Amino acid sequence: MFSPAARSCCMAIGDVFARPLRALHLDSIRNKILALSVLATLIPALTTTIISYGRNRRALSEKINQELRGTSSETARALDQWLDERLDELHVTASSYVLSDNVGRTQGSGADRAVGRLRDYLASARERFPSFETLLIIDAPGRAVASSGGRTGAMSLPLDRLNALRTGDAHVGDPYWDTGLAKAAIVLAVPIRQADGRFLGVLSAKINLRFIADTLARLAPAAAGEIYIMTDRGRMILTSRTSSAELMRANVPATTIQLLIDHEGETVNYVRPEGGDVVAILRRVPQLRWAAVVEVPRAEAFAELARLRNGTISMLIVLLVGVGLVAYGLGTLIARPLERLSSVAAKVTSGDLSAELPAGGSGEVGYLTRAFAHLISRVREREGQSELERLSVTDALTGLYNRRHLMGTLANEVQRSRRLRRTFSVLMADVDHFKPYNDANGHLAGDAALVKVAEILRKATRGVDSVARYGGEEFLVMLLEAPLATASIVGERIRAKVASEAFDGGKVTMSIGIAEYPSHGDTPEELIASADAAMYKAKSQGRNRVVVASGGIPQEPAPEKKPRRRKGES
Repeated sequence: MFSPAARSCCMAIGDVFARPLRALHLDSIRNKILALSVLATLIPALTTTIISYGRNRRALSEKINQELRGTSSETARALDQWLDERLDELHVTASSYVLSDNVGRTQGSGADRAVGRLRDYLASARERFPSFETLLIIDAPGRAVASSGGRTGAMSLPLDRLNALRTGDAHVGDPYWDTGLAKAAIVLAVPIRQADGRFLGVLSAKINLRFIADTLARLAPAAAGEIYIMTDRGRMILTSRTSSAELMRANVPATTIQLLIDHEGETVNYVRPEGGDVVAILRRVPQLRWAAVVEVPRAEAFAELARLRNGTISMLIVLLVGVGLVAYGLGTLIARPLERLSSVAAKVTSGDLSAELPAGGSGEVGYLTRAFAHLISRVREREGQSELERLSVTDALTGLYNRRHLMGTLANEVQRSRRLRRTFSVLMADVDHFKPYNDANGHLAGDAALVKVAEILRKATRGVDSVARYGGEEFLVMLLEAPLATASIVGERIRAKVASEAFDGGKVTMSIGIAEYPSHGDTPEELIASADAAMYKAKSQGRNRVVVASGGIPQEPAPEKKPRRRKGES
């Protein structure tokens, strides 16, 4: 309990906070709902913020996609244009009469003069077209007859490919790392033909890919963005940052290639082998059998979106904190009386009718509190009446029905069964040798044994059956719509369970007699008499057994022959 000084302090603090709240006139639920409705105006603000963020996010994503698509398209277009220019230069060089007149004369007499003319022509062509690192002429049989100088080992072409080249055709070789140039290079070849179209040979050119590397560096996205070129099989060629023999030995993972190709022209997300989420897009260059991939780290691509998201989240947090503080104050004012009332209601629901309600207060909550208090008082009255009614029909020790209630129930069942022409059975059960058990172990042990037997009877029967303590250690069971066969099974189940149960005072058994309506009586008294006679017969046969009443309705025996218990007998 609080001291008077502590209570006064709490009341003073409560008054400090209560005065401004009372000034808001929030005594009624209606006014409180009105206040919460004012707070609900914040919802449109939140909705507008979220919608605005969603639109900005979509717009920024579309901007990123457009930039990547534009860069990839421009890269692929630049590669196509570069290849077309190199092939045009090579076709122009191959169409000269110097080649058509001299390629066929490189064998036999005058071969040296023809080869010399070819070399001079190739040297002049190389000066005119600086993109050619080395030019090589291969005749129809596949022999290298003249070159502009430099290494030509990687420029040799298979004979079957040479013969298949037609006018206007070109052979595009695979890119490779030229150790002499220390650069990536590629070999292009076009046919050499006479005026009548006869195939004389091939003019091949080794071309440095330095121009392509410069183009990639120029078109690459800012900062951490990168463009790389790979073959259609995923072998790396060069990137906007580097070109090396080691790079050209690397391969893009097959899953990444498949993802990029399946979504050509669309942005995709994946994780690079060395780690890091990226956004990328692929464009193929069919003539070269290459593919250009523009790649940007996801964090960088969506950096502006992240800033927008963080700003939006910060604004929402500030807004929610402000609304939360206001809602907390109002919620405390509204919910505290209802919480107290709910707490009392929970106790009442669980059966605790002694719970005390808080002070009524004012407004709707106060009216509800007073109405609930009146309801609890009515429930207490009815609970008391129900308890009295329960005590009037049950046995105080075992909790089973008492004899008076069962006799009424039995009489009603006789009438019902007679009207519906149905049958039912009754069991009279008596604990064997209960008086010696009670004398030897004490009344408390005897009571405990009766309680345990009652529990066995309750569990062995159905909910529609009636089990009662008939008197002392005797129990009466009424089995609805159960013939003798069913009653015998239930009786044997009860007998076996009691015999196998462990009791504090030792082994306990029961003798059970069974009677059926209307075979053994058409009144409650006759049925009980028949079951009682069968039960005594079970005792006379050695106890711990179930006996069914025999014959029809038994006649009242003479007083001197009526079986009665001797003093001390059970």
